[in-house]
Amino acid sequence: MKRLALAGVALVLALAGCSSSGHASSAKGSDLNDISPSTGKFAGIEFGQPQPRPSFTLTDTTGKTVNFGTATANTATLLYFGYTNCPDVCPETMADVGLALKSLPVATQQKVDVVFVSTDVKHDTAPIITKWLSNFSTDNHAHFIGLRGTQAQINAAQASAHVVVAEDGGETHSAQLLLYGADNYARVSYVPTSAGEQKQIAHDLPLVVGK
Repeated sequence: MKRLALAGVALVLALAGCSSSGHASSAKGSDLNDISPSTGKFAGIEFGQPQPRPSFTLTDTTGKTVNFGTATANTATLLYFGYTNCPDVCPETMADVGLALKSLPVATQQKVDVVFVSTDVKHDTAPIITKWLSNFSTDNHAHFIGLRGTQAQINAAQASAHVVVAEDGGETHSAQLLLYGADNYARVSYVPTSAGEQKQIAHDLPLVVGK
């Protein structure tokens, strides 16, 4: 998928997705249509209305059942839906996350959860997700969590987070990276752009980690 570009306030591009064929998904079906221009506080894409931390239950890479809302409550959390065999946007986004975290003080990193939810129900097994996440979590002090589930569970998780539900076996999915603060609301999100996703994340995380 070609690098996305933000033009003016056409921020619905945050809902475009990637696929192995390089085609983008549309934003149809999402109710995150209240994205607003930046107020200057955050470097990423701000929402017109704060989005509450969703509650959905999936399985982590150790086989443990995890409720996202409970497990990450009151913690700065980056949430991303994608798949490990993605050729471009997924590894680019997660690399930006890893590098952004490494640029911050260890004390800040330790206050952050990074949650990756696989949209590829058929191929992304627990060992595959674990190995893939290690590419971005090595030498990092944030808590990286890989989640998977049935197709119905993954669809419900995406819907509860108000992102486009993935299609094409999970390969056409939302490119949006959501950031929830310690107050359990998301006020900002990110997509890979020439604006510098890594720098945007590094700027915004300290604003939402809490005490």
